[in-house]
Amino acid sequence: MDGGFSLKDQLFNRDKVRYLAGLFAAADGGFDADAFEAQVMADLPALELKQRMTLIAEVLADHLPEALPEAAPMLLKALPPPLDPSKTDDDFGDFIFAPLGEYVAAKGIQTHPELSLDLLEEITQRFSMEWAIRPFLNRWPGEVLARMEAWACHSSYHVRRLVSEGTRPRLPWGEAVGLTLDQPLPLLDRLHSDPTRYVTRSIANHLNDIAKKEPDLVMDRLEHWQAEGAQAAKELGWMTSHALRGLVKAGHPRAMKMLGYDPDLDLGAEIALKSQNVRIGDALEFSAHLDGRAGSAVLVDYILHFQRPGGKVSAKVFKLKQSKISGKLLKLDKRHKLEGNATTFKLVPGPHRIELMVNGKVRAEAAFELLPEDSD
Repeated sequence: MDGGFSLKDQLFNRDKVRYLAGLFAAADGGFDADAFEAQVMADLPALELKQRMTLIAEVLADHLPEALPEAAPMLLKALPPPLDPSKTDDDFGDFIFAPLGEYVAAKGIQTHPELSLDLLEEITQRFSMEWAIRPFLNRWPGEVLARMEAWACHSSYHVRRLVSEGTRPRLPWGEAVGLTLDQPLPLLDRLHSDPTRYVTRSIANHLNDIAKKEPDLVMDRLEHWQAEGAQAAKELGWMTSHALRGLVKAGHPRAMKMLGYDPDLDLGAEIALKSQNVRIGDALEFSAHLDGRAGSAVLVDYILHFQRPGGKVSAKVFKLKQSKISGKLLKLDKRHKLEGNATTFKLVPGPHRIELMVNGKVRAEAAFELLPEDSD
């Protein structure tokens, strides 16, 4: 029976392990590729994705010289050519090289920080070392931040991106780092004018992380960059929108104003539901009517307040439209499918509510009853 798509099996499988083993065997004739593959594959199928990364790193340590300075030349020789330098985005690299970062961290973090950083600089040009750099930031923060000052001007955009991505406060899968939120900002100052979207997206994501705790710190920085004029206006506009997306969902007034939306706009708003009773598995259909000054910019979201098990209520914000009011009236129609088989969010029958948020402020609301799938 087909078990469906498996990310762990796509990223770490026998073919990938054999490929990595072949690279090391070609770099050093004494590397036993068959033994490496057999040792990894004995345990790999039973493990989850991150566990597979750790396993490969541990087995690699069994097959390389004990000391990192002796193993480093072989590792460098085994690396394939760097990723295509002519690209500017969407070139993350091959996941099979992620264990190399874990190997370097395990072998070098205590006694060989400079050599380890040299190796991560090279490996990240084949696969991002954003997770591997974080233990070094915690153990050797001064040394790593000093190295990152040089990396911010590196010819490879993968290395430049590592500066931003590796210091993010809330990196998915990444070890927490002990940096204060403002410590990496001088590095982002140097990077924000980067010509590659791969780097500027990382900076925007970094700022979005900071904004969850220090919104004004982020907006002050964006205003400073705008005044500085080092980045193209269109790209900085995109970065600003992406960096403030969390604050926009929360209706933060200053964020709205930065993006050109007046939270105090004089506006009439109504929301009309097609039906006050919606069955799980069907769609909530509604129309929004906005009445205001012609030409006014509006950012329209809607908030669904869901019943949760135990009587609690949770709110989720959804995008509806970025637009301008023309002829005083703007009408927007929407169908929101209320899936009953979602694995991450289970719908609970009962009274629900929808709110219409315009430029960060709730302007209208309506109630509806969510019925069970098998309801008459």
